[in-house]
Amino acid sequence: MALPLLLLGAASVSALVMQSFANDRDSMERKRKRRNKVETLAHLAKYDSPVAVYPSEVILNMTSEYVPKIKPKIGSVVCCGLGGILDHTGIYIGENTIVELAGNGLVRAISMERFLDNRSGELIFIACDSKGRPLTCKLAADQATKSVFNYYEYDVINNNCHRFIWQCFSQQDSQFSTFKAFSYKLAKYFNRVIYWDVCQH
Repeated sequence: MALPLLLLGAASVSALVMQSFANDRDSMERKRKRRNKVETLAHLAKYDSPVAVYPSEVILNMTSEYVPKIKPKIGSVVCCGLGGILDHTGIYIGENTIVELAGNGLVRAISMERFLDNRSGELIFIACDSKGRPLTCKLAADQATKSVFNYYEYDVINNNCHRFIWQCFSQQDSQFSTFKAFSYKLAKYFNRVIYWDVCQH
């Protein structure tokens, strides 16, 4: 008698999980369809986020036909997963190369494949606008390139990769303890709603 009840419970949980995934896919598809309607931050509804799609949402919905793969351009902001709970950011400088602040404090220029080494997942994400165009800044790429081989006193909260990337864009020093805070600041910098799309590599 206990076995049928157990199977029934497992089936119910499985159905709820599948429904949750379906709802997530539907939500993402609706966001993708609205992409072209909301471009600048001025067009956002009062309580809407300036970041429309985060990498974690894309990963959950990889079966969706609405997941594009965007070719990076010089000055694009890219990110990947770090240990499954954090995001690591860098700047694409062309020729399959990303500048990053590594965990040992060294600023280095590495290949896109190496950017993923010892990181969680196999995807690189790129900050795009509502039309799927990479948000780029040539001056930020130049600043990142000039910083290669410099050392910083790395701290995962107070002096992390997000802080380094932001300094390349703005030449202003701001602390970012979270990827979300960094993304919000980036959206304000470009005056664009950000979609973290899958980067072609």
